[in-house]
Amino acid sequence: MEFHKKEAIYLQIVEMVCEKILTRSWGEGDKIPSVREMAVSIEVNPNTVLRAYGFLQEKGIVRIRRGVGYFVSEGAFGATLAFMKTKFLKNDLPLFFRSTKLLGIDFDDLKARFELIEESDEINENK
Repeated sequence: MEFHKKEAIYLQIVEMVCEKILTRSWGEGDKIPSVREMAVSIEVNPNTVLRAYGFLQEKGIVRIRRGVGYFVSEGAFGATLAFMKTKFLKNDLPLFFRSTKLLGIDFDDLKARFELIEESDEINENK
């Protein structure tokens, strides 16, 4: 996994897990990689993964079964959708609107570009 400096690594791991849930790669009740497995696969300290999993647990997205491992919680898709939507509306959308205003991009330009991307399935390719 390639990390960027703008956000804490544990939050980037949270986002990766959320994306796997939203794309239905991981379904409700599925076992997810252990802290150690995840740490090795993405080359981070296990404590960082533990922090990410703890955060997801607080949000009701994952649960732990002692001695067995971490699992996607029942209702995780809805909880993940709500969490990620709130995060996007609070953090990303204001920056997006600021950029469109500064660049003089209007709604019609955005709509045309969105339709073009949607037709080419570029949205799904950029996962």
